[in-house]
Amino acid sequence: MKNKLQKNYHNQSDEALVAAICRRDADAFAVLYDRYGQRMYRYFYRMFWRDATKSEDFTQELFLKIIEKAALFNPSFQFKTWVYAIAANMCKNEFRRLQIADNFSENIQDTTVYNLPETIDNQLFEAHLRTSIDQLGELQKQCFVLRYQEELSLREISDIVGCPEGTVKSRLHHALRKVAGQMEMWREVKRV
Repeated sequence: MKNKLQKNYHNQSDEALVAAICRRDADAFAVLYDRYGQRMYRYFYRMFWRDATKSEDFTQELFLKIIEKAALFNPSFQFKTWVYAIAANMCKNEFRRLQIADNFSENIQDTTVYNLPETIDNQLFEAHLRTSIDQLGELQKQCFVLRYQEELSLREISDIVGCPEGTVKSRLHHALRKVAGQMEMWREVKRV
């Protein structure tokens, strides 16, 4: 019977799963976690300088918040937007707690990443790109990660961060200019 219930939930929308979670349905929660667990972990991983432990902790905390606050979800909105908004607020609170909003570059942690491309040039390029992204200000980095790494639309990002789409576009424009400026040396390397 349980497998049949979980199978039925796999066909349900995210919003329907949240409604079932409000009724304390563990199967609905399991399906929602399967859909979003890795995605949210990757988001935190990118936002918190590739700190796996912190990313795991924040992912677990996020899903606890979903259980606790499921009744606050407005089904006229997309669940994806709601969950990213909660995650973005968690990041903001953590950045405030660490008092690093204005000095990201002083707090960049180890950029060791596994499964990098095999060539040294690609490894160096990827490391330089990650460092460039990590040096963005909090708001620009948040928009950059949501757009180019999480592949969300401008409208979704606008809903998540609580500002007009024009502001999101502006933040992305400035973020891209900063990252492109720091990556300029790689344009010369590619020509050689």
